[in-house]
Amino acid sequence: MSKLVQLTLITSFLILFNQKLVAQDAKTVLATVNGTAITVGHVIAMQTRLPPEYKALEDSVLFNGILDQLIQQQVTADIVENKSNTALRFGYENEMRAYLSNEFIMELNKKNIDEVAIQEIYNKDYSTLPSTQEYKAAHILLTNKIDAINIKKLIDSGNDFSDLAKKESIGPSSPQGGDLGWFGKGAMVPEFEKVVLELKDGEVSNPVQTQFGWHIIKRAESRLRPPPGLEEMRAEIESFLKGASIKEALETAISGADIKRSAISVNPSIIRNVELILSN
Repeated sequence: MSKLVQLTLITSFLILFNQKLVAQDAKTVLATVNGTAITVGHVIAMQTRLPPEYKALEDSVLFNGILDQLIQQQVTADIVENKSNTALRFGYENEMRAYLSNEFIMELNKKNIDEVAIQEIYNKDYSTLPSTQEYKAAHILLTNKIDAINIKKLIDSGNDFSDLAKKESIGPSSPQGGDLGWFGKGAMVPEFEKVVLELKDGEVSNPVQTQFGWHIIKRAESRLRPPPGLEEMRAEIESFLKGASIKEALETAISGADIKRSAISVNPSIIRNVELILSN
């Protein structure tokens, strides 16, 4: 076969292949289950609602996995639908109502937050916050006072605090040499906090008992932390503003809807009478 013929065949194949791809749209049928079509649109719609870890899958794995799941769902849905009863109908209507309501909220969530509003909230609620005192400490947690006294003697005689914490502490921070990181007032149990506040930077306490056991505490450092900056609080402020926007939109939608509540009196205990919706 000449190179010209080969090139012509390859070109023709690519044209046909591309035409096939172009022809595919949301209505393209991928499978039918008992006469019900499952389309590209159904696959895409399910993909948009998946958690990030599933969206990260390779395209062919994700595509085939979703298609298989939709086929399975349709098969089982047909079985249940053939046994349709009142309870199923009420449940289906509730699920559809919830789905559409959630779409309303998701659309609102996609709207960008006004930068001016973010700055205003920050200036009003965060920029004027006072600086806070924080402490960095480590501890060695032991089950009894005798062990704690002995460990304190080892520290006083020059043994490394971090090494002893790794070897002797029963606390979850032992692999880190007992390091508890930075914390402010109210983060620790009162007995522990009282000692930390009384120590100077670099000092090690005598044995201290709390509900967790006996501690040897080292206050490593202390600092005065300034108020959080705008970028530090941005996510929290945006969440607040989106929540307020959604609440306002819901109130507007409800006030503009034609809502008529029935005047009949219903005993609230009827909510538990499941028998009422079990009839066919």
